[in-house]
Amino acid sequence: MNVPTLTLNNGVTMPALGLGVFQSPPEETAAAVAEALAVGYRHVDTAAAYQNEREVGEGLRRSGVDRDDVFLETKVWVSDYGYDEALHAFDKAAGKLGVEQLDLLILHQPATDRFEKTLAAYRALETLLHDGKVRAIGVSNFMPHHLAELLDRTDVVPAVNQVELHPYFTQPAVQAADAEHGILTQAWSPIGGMTFYPGWGEGRRSVMDDPTLREIAAGHGRTPAQVMLRWHLQRGRSAIPKSTNPGRIAENFAVLDFALGDDELDRIDALDTGVRSGPDPDVPRPERFDTPVPEA
Repeated sequence: MNVPTLTLNNGVTMPALGLGVFQSPPEETAAAVAEALAVGYRHVDTAAAYQNEREVGEGLRRSGVDRDDVFLETKVWVSDYGYDEALHAFDKAAGKLGVEQLDLLILHQPATDRFEKTLAAYRALETLLHDGKVRAIGVSNFMPHHLAELLDRTDVVPAVNQVELHPYFTQPAVQAADAEHGILTQAWSPIGGMTFYPGWGEGRRSVMDDPTLREIAAGHGRTPAQVMLRWHLQRGRSAIPKSTNPGRIAENFAVLDFALGDDELDRIDALDTGVRSGPDPDVPRPERFDTPVPEA
C-alpha cells in the first residue's frame, strides 16, 4: 500500500510517513532501514548528530530499492553552523549517505544564542538548493518567533519545520505559524515515546497509556501508536516514528487502511497538555557547539 504524499511549498513531493533513526545504534540502523524499505516506507529521516548517516546509506543500498524512490532527509548540527561550515556539512552528509543529492536538508536547532550563525547556515542551504544539491530545505525546532526572524532575513521560505509533536504536546501556535507561511509541520516523537531525554519531563505520563487513545484504538482494532500516527496523517502532518524492531516498524506502517472520525480527531487534539517532553529551543545550550561532526 502506497504512503500518501505531501507537496512541499516548492512543489517537491514527500511521503507523509517516514522512518526516524534518532538514537538508533549504528550497528542496528542499516538493518532497520532495509527492513522499513522492504515493508514499504519510502522516506527516511536522519541527522549528522545521530552519527548513523553512513548506516542509513548502507541500509538503502542493502534494500535494493532504487535511490530515486526514497526520500532522504538529514539535518545540519549546530557545530557546523555558519555559511562555509554548512556547505561542508552537506558534503559530509552526502558522502556518508553515499548520494549526490539530498531530498531535504534542515537545520537541527535554532541555536538562539548564536542566531547569526544559524542564519548564515540557512543561507548556505539556500545556495545548495539553488545549485540543485538539495531538493528542499527547512528547519527543526523553530518556534514562531524564530521563524519570523528567519523569514525576515533570508530569501527562501522553509519547506518543513520538524518539531516535537504528539497528543500531549501539539504546539498549536507553531502549527499555525507554519501553515500561515506554507511550511509543512513534521512531527518528531510522533507517538510521544519521549524516554530518551533525561532531565526533561520527569514524572511525565506515557501517551501510550492514555485512556482516550486506548479506547479509540480498541474501537478500530488498532494500537495506540497506530492511532496517533493516523491522527498525524489525517491532520496533514508528516510523521517519522523511530524503531529498530521489525515488528514495530511494520506496525507503524500499517496505518493506511483505516480512518479516524472527526470526533475522534478532536478528542485526540484535546489531550494537549502544553508541556514539552524534550528540550526548550529557547534555552541556550552552548555545549552543543563543542560536539563536532566527524568528517567520515
